[in-house]
Amino acid sequence: MCAMADAFQPFEVVRVEDQRPRWKTDRAAAEVPLEVRLNGQPFSVIMRTPGADHDLAMGFLFSEGVIAGAHEIERIDANDRLHIVNVVLPPERAVEIPAILEQRRNFVMNSSCGLCGRRTLDSLELGARAVTARWTITADTIGRLPAMLREAQWAFAETGGLHAAGLFDLEGNLETTAEDVGRHNAVDKVIGRMLQLQRLPLDRSLLFVSGRSSFEIVQKAFLGGIPLVGAVSAPSSLAIELARATGMTLLGFVRDGNFNIYAHPERVQLAVAETPPPGTAGL
Repeated sequence: MCAMADAFQPFEVVRVEDQRPRWKTDRAAAEVPLEVRLNGQPFSVIMRTPGADHDLAMGFLFSEGVIAGAHEIERIDANDRLHIVNVVLPPERAVEIPAILEQRRNFVMNSSCGLCGRRTLDSLELGARAVTARWTITADTIGRLPAMLREAQWAFAETGGLHAAGLFDLEGNLETTAEDVGRHNAVDKVIGRMLQLQRLPLDRSLLFVSGRSSFEIVQKAFLGGIPLVGAVSAPSSLAIELARATGMTLLGFVRDGNFNIYAHPERVQLAVAETPPPGTAGL
């Protein structure tokens, strides 16, 4: 977790109320580039909120298919002053680095882009098996997730400008959380942290995010083995298609105890069972 001073920056602003200006100090969420290197060679630049950089780098490399687990990393060296993280792969993996670098271009990934470095749509294909977890979770538990995640967003309380991702168990207890200006970065931090703890696959956990759920968020959750993703806002069409194709439960607009189920509703316990209308078999 980053220090509070690193998560935001103070700015003098003019606040206008009733058409009257007054100067005040506002706090904006910090967005700072982090250079990720593989054995000293530049791999990617991620726009992120400082903090949990080891988790972010590991989660990012995992979701990009560079590593399959923490055992494929020898160590992680960080230069906090220069905002550089150097991930050192063992000799047997280091020989693959030229090919890894050749497959992708160097790019600056902004805080709202999780797929900017991909060259083709074919690179979005996933090779993992579909999710088959059989557990269920109550609607009441789902309804409590937004408030629990919001309570854990200490940096958001200071800036109003950070996304959060929280990992919960099946009883709705918060296992870990991360914040960042990029919603997908927050997810990488969470999964990277669990990767270091050798907790993957996270097939007994669910992911809840503070904003919308996009393709890259569902993709990262799927690669982490998470069977259910929920969000305060809407999912994208590609996120829905991916969730349906991979066996994941996808929830959106989780607010005030209500929510939409976009994929695989069988994991949600409802008070009243309802027969699906014709044409919804693919849900």
